[in-house]
Amino acid sequence: MKSLLLSAAALVVATAAHAEFTLDARYIDADGDMIADIPTDPAALVDPDTLIFAYTPVEDPAVYAEAWADFISHMEATTGKKVQFFPINSNAAQIEAMRAGRLHISGFNTGSNPLAVACAGFRPFAMMAAADGSFGYEMEFITYPGSGIEKVEDIKGRTMAFTAETSNSGFKAPSALLASTYNMAAGADFTPAFSGAHDNSILGVANKDYDAAAIANSVMTRMIERDVIKADQVVSIYKSDTFPTTGYGVAHNLTPELQDKIRDGFFSFDWAGTSLEAEFGKSGESQFIPITFKDNWTVVREIDAAMGVQYTCQ
Repeated sequence: MKSLLLSAAALVVATAAHAEFTLDARYIDADGDMIADIPTDPAALVDPDTLIFAYTPVEDPAVYAEAWADFISHMEATTGKKVQFFPINSNAAQIEAMRAGRLHISGFNTGSNPLAVACAGFRPFAMMAAADGSFGYEMEFITYPGSGIEKVEDIKGRTMAFTAETSNSGFKAPSALLASTYNMAAGADFTPAFSGAHDNSILGVANKDYDAAAIANSVMTRMIERDVIKADQVVSIYKSDTFPTTGYGVAHNLTPELQDKIRDGFFSFDWAGTSLEAEFGKSGESQFIPITFKDNWTVVREIDAAMGVQYTCQ
């Protein structure tokens, strides 16, 4: 990540002020771990009969309802509660659902993790990893064969697709990189388009609707494995260092006992032969490993700072 961080750091000087990462006033962080503490007042805790689980909207939610089925059954057995998969179509809706108390367990994508922590009381503790403990994904700039785009500078004057403004690899990191390293700004040097999701951007490039796109390569790998696109329909012209991937965790106000059971549900899950392995094994994941927001999301917070991101909660 060093090359991109150096670029992002240079952008900090150019963009002037940015706010230090802080939680919304409704949350307390007495222990300094940068996430909301579990309330000490029993009246502020919740212990719902049905737990709502959502996965970040990187693709069509219908793809993942089946993929998470075996995991949800395991979580039901671990917690003794019914667990319901909640299809989410946008990062904003996912954050608002947890902030409003309608979402209890969730996987927030790399870029929206800080906003979910700051504004929704999200307490991340897990991330998918390969069998050897390695984790993460890379941001790639892709185009289609014959587009005339052979290097990043060739995007100038063309249409560049992003996913959503809360996405790390789909917007934040590529915007910082294009501005600081290549002196290119959306609107002035290229035409930006927002596809809404990584699969939309990838399909858009493969079908020549967009000249180029910034995407998470783990999503592209799974799409190729599912034969949604052919590998030869896209060409990569840039690949970043590795970012942390989706962070999994809980709403801060679940009872401590329930939070412990949910955490155990993640780390005791046996992936072998499950629907989760069938989907995420395509991009090399085979287990959940412990993480902390304070340590593992440093690079993302630095990119946010470079872009002048404000964690303003509505």
